[in-house]
Parts: sequence; C-alpha cells; structure tokens
Amino acid sequence: MTAPAQWVAGARPRTLPAAVAPVLAGTGVAAYVDEPVWWKALLALVVSLALQVGVNYANDYSDGVRGTDDDRVGPMRLVGSGAAPAAAVKRAAFLAFGVAAAAGLVLAATTAWWLVAVGAVSVLAAWYYTGGDKPYGYLGLGEVMVFVFFGLVAVVGTTFVQTETFEPAALAASVGIGALACAILVVNNLRDIPTDTVAGKRTLAVLLGDPRTRALYAALVALAALAVVGVAALTTWWALLGLGFLVAALPGLRVVGGGATGPGLVPVLQATGTAELVWSVLVAAPLLVR
Repeated sequence: MTAPAQWVAGARPRTLPAAVAPVLAGTGVAAYVDEPVWWKALLALVVSLALQVGVNYANDYSDGVRGTDDDRVGPMRLVGSGAAPAAAVKRAAFLAFGVAAAAGLVLAATTAWWLVAVGAVSVLAAWYYTGGDKPYGYLGLGEVMVFVFFGLVAVVGTTFVQTETFEPAALAASVGIGALACAILVVNNLRDIPTDTVAGKRTLAVLLGDPRTRALYAALVALAALAVVGVAALTTWWALLGLGFLVAALPGLRVVGGGATGPGLVPVLQATGTAELVWSVLVAAPLLVR
C-alpha cells in the first residue's frame, strides 16, 4: 500500500508556490482597481492548487507508463518507482481535476458562464501535457502551456472573477508570474536532459541544448523583473518592492549559471518557486494596502 507521505511527495509540494503566486498577484490587482472579493480569491486558489496537483499526478502517471521515469535523477515518482499502481495515480489526477472543476463551476456561476470553457481547456491542457498519443510536453511546448495557464489565465482570471474587468496591470503581472513558472519547468527539464533524450522526450531543454537552456532560465528571471516595472507603471511605484524577488532568485541563478547538473539542480526548483512566491507577495502587498 502506498504510504500517505509518498502520495504527498508525488503531488510535488515544491511546485505548489507556482499555484499560490498567481492568485496572490491577481488579487493584489483586484484590490488596487476595486475591492478584493475574498471568497472568490479563495475559490481561485482552490482551482489553481488542484490543477497543479492534478497535472503533477497526470505527469507522474503518463511518464511512468511510458517508461520515461524508469531512470529518475530528481525526486521520487509514484509510478516510475513502483510505489503506487498506475491506475491509482491516474485516479488521483482526475480527482484533483474534479476538485478544480467544482470550484471553477462556482466561480463561473457567480461571474460568467464562459469561464466554464476556460476551465475545460485548462484541464485538457493539464492532461495532454504528457498524456494522450501525442503529448505536447514531448514536443517542446510545455513552457508555452505553463506560461499561458499558470501565468496569463491564472492571474488575469483571478482578477477578473473579482472585478469582472480585464485589467492591464493583471496582464503585466501575469507575464512576471508566467516567466517564473516557466523557469521552474526549464530547470526541471535542464536537469533531465540526459534521461529525456534517451527516452525520446523532446522537451524544450532537449531541443535547445544545455547552454541555451541555462541562458533561457536567466532570461526568464530578467523578464520577471521587467514585469515588476510594468505593474508599477500601471498601478503604484511602490510595486517596485517586487524587485526584492531577485534576492530569492539569485541562489538559483548562481547554481544554473555555475553549470550544476543532475541532482545539483534539484534545489533550484524550490529556490525558483520561492522566488515566484516572493514576487507575488512583494508586488501584491502595496496594491492591497493602497
């Protein structure tokens, strides 16, 4: 029987800041332009967290049954390690998607019904990242999915359900959040270049190669810094406090720039997730106390 601790590990808790950060950023913008609607912000957080957990389990399942995780370098995978049956991990993924759908339906019913279509596309994107016959995560498109759904959709959507308006500041914030969410995936795939190449998983890191993937990581951090300036220009210059995220990002930049490989890159996942969370807190705080 799979231990509870193994299910928690399989949910990849180090990636969860990437689900919290967009909701914080979007709520900050909502507070600046109008008033935050806290119960909707909480539901948006449930949707974001459940989707993140769902895509993590779905990735575990799909990579596991394909054999991609047979020779893991990073943290344990449930299916690849044999810790849990593939069918059970698949059920866990769809249970998480179900939680996201339930919370999303409430938001749609109280805001706009077209949000149901957005939610449905988000779930499909989460599943087909590594699922289906032609997963787009195996074609170098994973970063696009992360930027769109954990950046643009998550931040702009969080603001919209509270204000029912599309705000330029939310778009600027979504670029910063999306860039750092992409950076998490980039360093994950940088670590896995050797094993993904053997398994035939053509991630963006595999396509770019090691040196250019490291440069991409640095470019995404720089884009996140530029996005802070964009948010400040559209709201209040106090939002420039968000540049403090660079303090949290510097350790990861040093490790990636220093040429670390394999297990040496694992701490960068947590460091980048922390940097994303700090970005959202420091940008949102002055918007909330305007």
